[in-house]
Amino acid sequence: MLREVMTQNGMVRGLPAADPRITSFKGIPFAAPPVGENRWRAPKPCSDWEGVRKAYEFAPISVQDTPGLGTDIYCREWHVDPDISMSEDCLYLNVWTGAKSADEKLPVLVWFFGGALQWGYPSEMEFDGERIARRGIVVVTVNYRLNAFGFLAHPELTAKQPDTPTNFGFLDQQAGIKWVIRNIAAFGGDPENITIAGQSAGGGSVLGQITNPANKGLFQKAVIMSAMIQSPYEETSIITPVTLEQAEENGQNFLEFLGVTSIEEARELDALYIRDKYAEYAVAHPRMMSVIDGRFNTDEPIKRLARNEQLDIPLLSGSTGNEFPAFIGAASVEEFEEKAREIFGEEAETFLKFQEAYEQDTVGGFARVNGIECTIKAAFEESRNNGNKQKCYYYRFVPDIPGWDNPGTFHSVDLWFFFETLAKCWRPFVGRHYDLSRQMCNYFCNFIKSGDPNGTDADGSQLPVWEPYDEEAPMGMSFTEQGAVAIREKDSDYIRFHVEHIKERLKKK
Repeated sequence: MLREVMTQNGMVRGLPAADPRITSFKGIPFAAPPVGENRWRAPKPCSDWEGVRKAYEFAPISVQDTPGLGTDIYCREWHVDPDISMSEDCLYLNVWTGAKSADEKLPVLVWFFGGALQWGYPSEMEFDGERIARRGIVVVTVNYRLNAFGFLAHPELTAKQPDTPTNFGFLDQQAGIKWVIRNIAAFGGDPENITIAGQSAGGGSVLGQITNPANKGLFQKAVIMSAMIQSPYEETSIITPVTLEQAEENGQNFLEFLGVTSIEEARELDALYIRDKYAEYAVAHPRMMSVIDGRFNTDEPIKRLARNEQLDIPLLSGSTGNEFPAFIGAASVEEFEEKAREIFGEEAETFLKFQEAYEQDTVGGFARVNGIECTIKAAFEESRNNGNKQKCYYYRFVPDIPGWDNPGTFHSVDLWFFFETLAKCWRPFVGRHYDLSRQMCNYFCNFIKSGDPNGTDADGSQLPVWEPYDEEAPMGMSFTEQGAVAIREKDSDYIRFHVEHIKERLKKK
């Protein structure tokens, strides 16, 4: 087993995972600490070290609100430890490998966690890479800067570092990928067979990385889970980047809120003080997230994907059934119809003929629809219409999820299944859930290996065939309580209406 590995910066020693055939290496630095003068700068190379570095424990998480203090579903699910170590010195990654030697050239997964670019960390228990590594894949989970530390913009930064004025969290991810290319062969991985993947903001990060031309050749496949978060009823969403000018104004306001007049002064402030002031600031001001800075982002990544301006690689994307439902909020039918006409204009009468439009949501809205599903399909179809020849695979996750809270297929619950880490969850999962998880992890790993999710199950039987998605043949895979079931039927006219509406929006400059 590879227990000791020489990286370009020095030797690291890992530990046997629960399965001793797998070695886990935790807390390997991939960039210099982004502290002091390095705060709000692109990541810099890390220093070499002497001797053997013990890669036994996860490094501190990025500076963010203390996890585990709330009562929401995520504090029950995995943000359970308020005593978890946190530091601005956070640019570390983790590796799981089953390779016995450095010449095995195993496929590689590089994973980015989600959390709205405000929260989250690689050490969340659902991201344990052991089960994927058992399938012959080297797993790498990468940390990156968040919130005000990862996405502050300010005119002073733009003037002094015009090539990297903001989006530092995305640049951290990019640095992590480049570290993998330089070092992963020593862990038995193949630097020419890398898949980047992420969920929620991690999936949005993947979307940003695949639409950045500077990343050409760095990876060969991508997985975007629950990240194309758009409502067909609204022009913008949580994933819509702001302009550099908007971000700079927000940054100026934040520095005033901190009580400083320059970036130099702000770099001298304590990180936890900035964190706590940012939490206060965000109550009444926009949070700091993705920015169209003309460097990393030149346009909305999802629009670039629709225009076929992404890297020429296979994609896999999907969503859960109950996450971020889109609906038109209205207290009456009359108000609903008025809003529908404002949204759809001359297409409103067509929309109002759908029976589904008048079905009321329990929260007081009309015309509920899965906006992520419609957006994925719209983006895939437009990309294809604009010349994309690569295969794109679509899924939906709709099984029963047990628990006293009756949560439905809430945002992020599928992570337990894709990583096959259900045993770490408190929910009373039973045999059919474990069977589904095994199938999902197999599909995921097959795609990581070859760009095609199809293959065999653990018993050697053929998994249900997962056809690539196409407008003329809108195939996909539905993960249900009965297991994986291939999608064969075409969408309803109601869904198609929303898909076409989103396609028109994606065409807008």
